[in-house]
Amino acid sequence: MRKLLFWSVVLSLLVTLPMIAGGPTGPAGKSNVGHLSLFEKDPATWEIIEGGAWGKMTYNLSGAEFEFVFNGHGLEAGVEYCLIYYPDPWPGEGLICLGCATANGGGNVHIAACVNTGDLTNAKIWLVLAADVDCDTEGVTQMIDWNPTKYLFEYDLITFDDTDD
Repeated sequence: MRKLLFWSVVLSLLVTLPMIAGGPTGPAGKSNVGHLSLFEKDPATWEIIEGGAWGKMTYNLSGAEFEFVFNGHGLEAGVEYCLIYYPDPWPGEGLICLGCATANGGGNVHIAACVNTGDLTNAKIWLVLAADVDCDTEGVTQMIDWNPTKYLFEYDLITFDDTDD
């Protein structure tokens, strides 16, 4: 009986620890800081790919500008990625490019910025290939290609209160 209990505890830890390791999403207590995990997902089921690429974003929940730091891991080295706010529906017209960077030799990317986004309510945050998004055409920012197996998608939606509005 003790062996069964022991193995039940071990098995439940093996199942829950990867979810806990993903970290919290949303506000950190009563502070103005939120956390968002992004994951590589299977585009057929939208389930997180275990052992796949992932990232974490820390951001202010309110302020004059959307201030954040994002670190991505397990990405393709030498490839440029953009962190975006994606509004439905496709192709995400009016999306906001939050920042872009190239993954280093270890497949890690670091993006930090302050961006004037206005309020964000139930916002989707994605890390996409820079080649798949038009961040440069004034007034026409949108997705121009779709390669979801190379993206990181939000674990949860976020909200940001622009205090300048």
